[in-house]
Amino acid sequence: MSRIVDLSVPLAAGIASDPPGLLPEIDYYTHADTTEEVISYFPGATVDDLPDGEGWAIERVRITTHNGTHLDAPYHFSSTMDGGARAITIDEVPLDWCLRPAVKLDFRHLPDGYVATPADVEAELNRIGHELRPLEIVVVNTAAGTRYGQDDYVSSGCGMGREATLYLLERGIRLTGTDAWSWDAPFVHTARRYATDRDPSVIWEGHRAGRDIGYCHLEKLHGLETLPADGFRIACFPVKIHAASAGWTRAVAIFD
Repeated sequence: MSRIVDLSVPLAAGIASDPPGLLPEIDYYTHADTTEEVISYFPGATVDDLPDGEGWAIERVRITTHNGTHLDAPYHFSSTMDGGARAITIDEVPLDWCLRPAVKLDFRHLPDGYVATPADVEAELNRIGHELRPLEIVVVNTAAGTRYGQDDYVSSGCGMGREATLYLLERGIRLTGTDAWSWDAPFVHTARRYATDRDPSVIWEGHRAGRDIGYCHLEKLHGLETLPADGFRIACFPVKIHAASAGWTRAVAIFD
């Protein structure tokens, strides 16, 4: 029997999960709140006709496709991929990419705002004795992993630079992931670099690597510190939202 480990964060309102202006909002309606709504579908019915006088529990949610644990499509990064082809949207992502053997890179020791390089990736692969295979899923465990919901979550953890991302993509990787808010270094740190050097190439550099080689990545993963370096699969099928840049997913690790 397979063992399944949940790698997803709960979608919750009222916590520091995203920058201001991008936070989810959830309205909860109890069984008592909805009784009149329920009986309105059945002319002549009264609340007394409902078992224990209860309606249904529902929630109304105002979110973006990038709240909670989600899978980004190449379209999120740019209108083009693979050097000029139309970037695919989340409903066009090959499902074959979304259930694959996986490997974890442990970058928890890297400081907040650090931009990981190909040398960092290569050193970690050597440390764990893993040779990348095409279409494996590569996830990055950062210092942000245990900070979800805390005030410093969005600014925590390292990011993956353009060259580090291309290092993976050139070896056939098409789906990656992180437990941080973004695949790139937190914006507050990148903004300081840009202010110093005025080099626009540092802005969203890991994401923008998808312009050269199309790929997807997971953001806001959870519990990566509990996983071994390899020996498991990840399943992360996204919700099929027409022509969208991302889709929410209940990402899990599967141990056979």
